[in-house]
Amino acid sequence: MMKNLLLITAACLLASASIAQTGQNAISYSVSFPNVIHHEAEIVMTIPQVPAGPLKVRMSRSSPGRYATHEFGKNIYNVKATDGNNKPLVLNQLEGDVYQVPVHGSTVKISYTLFGNWTDGTYTSIEPSHAHLMMPASFMWAYGMDNRPAKFKFNDLDKNGWKVATQLKPEGNNVYSARDLQYMMDSPVELSAYKEVKWTVKNTDGKDEIIKLSTHSDDDQSVIEGFAEKVKKVVLEEKAVFGELPTYDYGTYVFLHDVHPSTAGDGMEHRNSTVIVQPIDKVSGNEVRLLGTFAHEYFHSWNVERIRPKTLEPFNFEHANMSNELWCAEGFTQYYGGLVLTRAGFDTPEEYTRTIAGLVNTVLNTPGAKYYTPVQASRYAVFADAGVSVDQLNSGNIFTSYYTYGGATALALDLRLRSEFNLTLDDFMRQLWLTHGKTEKSYTVADLQAVLAKVTNPAFAADFFKRYINGIEKNDYQQLLAKAGFILRKAQAGKAWAGRIGAVPRRGSSGQTNTTAGATGIPITSPTTKDTPLYKAGIDAGDVILKADGTAIDAAGLTAAVAAKNPGDKIVLTYKNRTGEHETTLTLEENPTLEVVTFEKAGKEPTKQQQDFRNSWLSSKVK
Repeated sequence: MMKNLLLITAACLLASASIAQTGQNAISYSVSFPNVIHHEAEIVMTIPQVPAGPLKVRMSRSSPGRYATHEFGKNIYNVKATDGNNKPLVLNQLEGDVYQVPVHGSTVKISYTLFGNWTDGTYTSIEPSHAHLMMPASFMWAYGMDNRPAKFKFNDLDKNGWKVATQLKPEGNNVYSARDLQYMMDSPVELSAYKEVKWTVKNTDGKDEIIKLSTHSDDDQSVIEGFAEKVKKVVLEEKAVFGELPTYDYGTYVFLHDVHPSTAGDGMEHRNSTVIVQPIDKVSGNEVRLLGTFAHEYFHSWNVERIRPKTLEPFNFEHANMSNELWCAEGFTQYYGGLVLTRAGFDTPEEYTRTIAGLVNTVLNTPGAKYYTPVQASRYAVFADAGVSVDQLNSGNIFTSYYTYGGATALALDLRLRSEFNLTLDDFMRQLWLTHGKTEKSYTVADLQAVLAKVTNPAFAADFFKRYINGIEKNDYQQLLAKAGFILRKAQAGKAWAGRIGAVPRRGSSGQTNTTAGATGIPITSPTTKDTPLYKAGIDAGDVILKADGTAIDAAGLTAAVAAKNPGDKIVLTYKNRTGEHETTLTLEENPTLEVVTFEKAGKEPTKQQQDFRNSWLSSKVK
């Protein structure tokens, strides 16, 4: 009898597990578009097997790949709750984006209207040509049900002439599924009459991975096919860095590509897809120009999506997600985005010098990099990453983008590995992939140091992290670049410089432009940059420069006056602010902006060793 009871119990447990696996407890979403012309969708979320006690549901405040908060709850309305028989239930709004059903049965339906009219990698856009659905901006979710699968039924597709592009798992009949909340929120959807090209890449393990390019644009199919050939080269160059492609869930990776002047522009990585939004007329004629975002975002399918910072795992959808490691997650990806385009032949080494110069100027000529570490820059992402503020910020003096700060750090590390160890940054990234990406074991800053120690030695790794990651020292870029036959020099040597003159006028909360001067005078509308001549002269936001050496001046006039001077010369400025009229002396300095040029452009002949170094660094790695 006991044996039979145990068998019955075991059978019940197996049946319960089977129900969960087959999705009978899945949360389902019905998505319809009866008012698409006015940017609205109607969404019904059905939650079965609701546990006893109050049910709480909400909209998200953050989105995967974004680190600042976004109030998605502001764009839903007409929120209602019913039971499984469509009988109304009491629904209380606890917060702007949190709702509670205090009493309910086993099934609860939450319905609401969603508005969306902003096409980028974070928000949702709905209009007759497409529905561009970013999941946190579109779909409510229930507390305590993170592990439940989700199913989506997209209605009105034929009526609008749309197809579905997404990394969600296709279940047939316009139904798609996600295994849990994390995967659901990481799976954007594009509904449109997109044009698609797909191809197969034989992975190192012998298995095929399918890559799709789904482009919603005003281009002919032949244009998208031609563009896909270029994207293929990027895919293979990045595969060569890591030695293999990731094993994509459901065997497919998709580029959700949207091109139109009305879009906001963005690139946003996801586990098996990426959203790339480009605000131009067409792909045609802009193919190479568009590839940079593809190179960056596709690299993320290794670095971020699988080589993942522990600070982002799991992602919290209720508040900003602060990370210490974005200098690597985003910055090293930024570095490879430019490098891969050169290796694939889309940029020449001469053209690549502009990318290098941008990275080096960021790390050597911004106060954010001078006074703050890459780790500190990473933490500021909760305010800087598409964050919205109406008050004036001092970010220009305290923050340098972890994209370019990290990119410059990657550049230095790559050149040092090549010159000091006969290794490359590819070797580091490959080891990082094997240790933390392929295993999907999230990492910390200390883990990154440990991987570098394994590739080189503990002493080098400890010194590099102490000085350049956890510290504010800078590598010798001039010496490092010379090894590849590149010259780092002042772009405007001997030219006088005052710092940034003027600024974009600040807008008030009403949208009106705040100005304090007419045709003459220079209103300073944002904080001046630390360590510049203007900053040292005591000029800052709220001041209006009236005269230079006694002559009434505007921005163009002051620029001309500075250009006529030499470094070390002085200009007496008359300015006013709320405390009255004042004078100060502006001491000009040499423009610190740097440029990178090849030895050849500078009239020098690189040695064979330098040429070999450059070729090894910048040549294709595809075999």
